[in-house]
Amino acid sequence: METESALEPFLKWPGGKRWLVSRYSDLFPQKFERYIEPFLGSGAVFFYLNPQNAILADTNRELIATYRAVRDRPDVVSRWLSRYDRRHSKKFYYGVRAEFPRSAFGRAARFIYLNRVCFNGIYRVNLRGEFNVPLGSKERVKFSRGYLVNVAARLRRANFRTSDFESVIAEATKGDFLYVDPPYTVTHNNNGFLKYNDVLFSWEDQRRLATAVAKAARRGAFVFVSNAYHWSVRELYQPLGNSRRLARYSILSADSDGRRSTREAAFFNYSLKKPGK
Repeated sequence: METESALEPFLKWPGGKRWLVSRYSDLFPQKFERYIEPFLGSGAVFFYLNPQNAILADTNRELIATYRAVRDRPDVVSRWLSRYDRRHSKKFYYGVRAEFPRSAFGRAARFIYLNRVCFNGIYRVNLRGEFNVPLGSKERVKFSRGYLVNVAARLRRANFRTSDFESVIAEATKGDFLYVDPPYTVTHNNNGFLKYNDVLFSWEDQRRLATAVAKAARRGAFVFVSNAYHWSVRELYQPLGNSRRLARYSILSADSDGRRSTREAAFFNYSLKKPGK
């Protein structure tokens, strides 16, 4: 890992882990060879740890294409965002939401723009694959000067994949740090706590994931899984050996009264550094 300061993610994402890195960073391994994340989202843990070598993957093609565009030409993406910033309004938002630019950098800027000003940064598409989240209350479109350039420099250390988690996890080997943050699904709720995408992450997927991370652990990878705090999930990931109950504040409710402290779980297969050592 580098000694450079951590960067905030340039995307908001449902289930994002900014709270995890700010409150529970002591749960991450102190040293590792390569960082692997098969459910990328906003990449909060990646940006916090700032590894020299990484594999970053997700099944969301638009998401991975946006990361690649920012990595390759942050200046072009910034220019697009400046145009969006000047024209931002309710009418403009819904116009952008309905279009799809030809340029890869234009599509990336559109993705970022919608993410920054839509309701709660939620990513949701309809059955035709069209983004359909309404406008939120945020109006800040542009980033501070030089920010995306710094983001791009760190993204150039990563290999990006649009892939199912299984093939990515299969690459984790001795000394790698595999951070896994899947959509949360438990046995009594096969649709998951929240469905953010048109592809369902089923309980069978959870079982397949647990098998994949167990194999990675046996190969010598450091494995950390974020998941639901539920008996069925704890039973599934118990073979990793260690677990912690984590507290976080949920902000996904439209009603502020519904935003409350909730529990999640961390499962990992390595020993933690003791305080004072």
